Formats: sequence, C-alpha cells, structure tokens
Amino acid sequence: MSSALESKLEMALANLQRVRLGVDNTPLEHLPRFSAALDGPQVWIKRDDLTGLAFGGNKTRMLEYSMAAAVERGADTVVFGAAVQSNYCRQLAGACAKLGMTLHLVLRSEREIDRTAISGNNLVQRLLGAHVTVLSDNDRDRQQEMIAAKAEALRAAGHNVFVPRQDDTVDLDVIAYAESALELVRQCRQEEIDPRYVYVCAADTTQTGLVLGLIAVGSPMLVKGINPAFKKDNEKRMAWTANQAADRLDLDVTLTAADFDNDDSFVGERYGIPSAEGMAALRLLAQTEGILTDPVYSSKALAGLVAHIRSGALPPHEPVVFVHTGGAPAIFGYTEEMVAALEE
Repeated sequence: MSSALESKLEMALANLQRVRLGVDNTPLEHLPRFSAALDGPQVWIKRDDLTGLAFGGNKTRMLEYSMAAAVERGADTVVFGAAVQSNYCRQLAGACAKLGMTLHLVLRSEREIDRTAISGNNLVQRLLGAHVTVLSDNDRDRQQEMIAAKAEALRAAGHNVFVPRQDDTVDLDVIAYAESALELVRQCRQEEIDPRYVYVCAADTTQTGLVLGLIAVGSPMLVKGINPAFKKDNEKRMAWTANQAADRLDLDVTLTAADFDNDDSFVGERYGIPSAEGMAALRLLAQTEGILTDPVYSSKALAGLVAHIRSGALPPHEPVVFVHTGGAPAIFGYTEEMVAALEE
C-alpha cells in the first residue's frame, strides 16, 4: 500500500470546502466477546456512530461536505425527505440547527404508526427545529413531487433553497466515505491487523465512498455492502457517483459496477421493517459489547456479518471490520418490536 497514494487522497480532501459538524477519525475497536460468541474471526468495529452531531452516524460525515455547498450558495433554507425514522433527516436537522438554516422535511410513512407517533428520529428532528410534514403512505414518487413543490414555493417566497443529494452534489456524500476509508486503512495499520473484508449497511454512497477510498490508496480490503432495501441497479449508480467523486478529487481512478458487492438478501420483509435476524444480531452485540445498533438499518448489516461468520464464509484466521453507521435513536421509534424481540 502506497503512502504516496494516501497522501494524495488526503490532500485532495483537504482542498475541498467543508463545514465542521461532528467528530472524525472515529475509533476502531476490537469486539472480543462478540467474536467469541460467534466462534469465528476476530471482529473489529469502526465507530461511525460516534460522529457526535444529533446522536451521530454516517450522515454527519456527508453533511460536512454537502452543507458546505449549501453555505457556498448562500442557502437559508433546506428541503429534503425520506422515511419518518430516517437517520439522514435527523442528522440533517442537527446540521441545519448548527448552521442557522431552516429545514423542511417531507417524510413518508413506512408503517401505520409512523403517521401519528412522534418518537425516535422523528422526535429528535422536531426538537432540532425541523418543520415536518408526514405523508399518509410510502409513495416515493409523490414524496419527490412534494419536495420539489415545497422547494419551489419557498423560492417564490424569497428563500434561497438547497436540496441535498442532487446529481451535482451527491458525490460529496461519496467523498466523505473515501475519507473514512483512509482513516480505516491507517487504523488497521496502527492496530497491526490485515482484514480482507469490511461490512457496512449501505444502499449507495456510504459503500461507494469506502470502495473508492480503498481503491484510491491501493488497499486490498473488500467492501461487503448489506443493503437495507431491495436494490435496483445499485451497482451502476455506485459506479457513476464514484467516478463523479474521483473527478472532483482529481484521482486517477475509474470504477465499474463490478467493483461493488451490494447484497439485499438480509432486507427481510421490506425497507423500514425489522427482521428477526437483524434483531437477534442487535441483541448479540448489545449484550456482549454494550454497543447499540438500530433495528432496521445497521442491524440488518450486522445480521449479514453474523450469518457469514456462522456459515464459515469468512476465514476464521482473518480479522473482519464492521462499520457502524449509527442510528440507535430509531430504537425508540420501534418500541413494540424491540420489546417483542426481548421476549423471544
């Protein structure tokens, strides 16, 4: 692995505009009791749940770059939308509060309770000052239409509106995780471990950035993305955003869909609904290491890791890394499911 390549990526990152919102260089921790419980390889965890902003998580890294674009454009208002228990929306609300911007969220209901209950992430984002509209269903097309209409109405009222994750800025989210990859490479060297696989919960930009960063610095580590939703040509989209990010960073790297391993076999019933395997993995990590994951995102990736260890798919003599992308406040948005899991 070339230190010159690491320095090149580091310098490219330093040249980008950024607003400091949280904590970077998150810890890489060994999980001895969790590893022993699985009787497999030694598992290490990259604690991106500890980024700090509004309970932390992987989106904080991304928002440091994307919200810099909002600041540069003079935005006073942000409009966005996802699921009611979205970790992105929670951290976006924290970023807007910190930067003095008004946030409007248009959220879709994944469950009947989402229409009325104000709990978990949905509570936190309101405490942080977000103006929240909850749709009665999970019609994503209608949600996007309403986000666009809300942004246009606010512009007509004289506001300078920024909408995150558009085609001209979504690569900034990728870049944030290229930085996380660089941290991980250096931490593994410091800990004198040589993992072959990195597991992460990812539908798009988190995995994309990790893959881009590892390839950019010449690391042989492979990223196993466990998707919390059923994918639709995710790998092609990942390659497109990776190459857009590489161009912005002036990296001599070109990726294709074949560079991405994104697995949707641990989704369970569907997006936003806990799976039995995910809840079991959540309990195992909590009760062996005192670390909490959320019930519908990172827990499903953890379930993938657990299943692969127990099946013998991962060599027992090679350490493996799990990137914890945060989301623990969502536990309190799934109270009934959490209590039921404890009784199993």
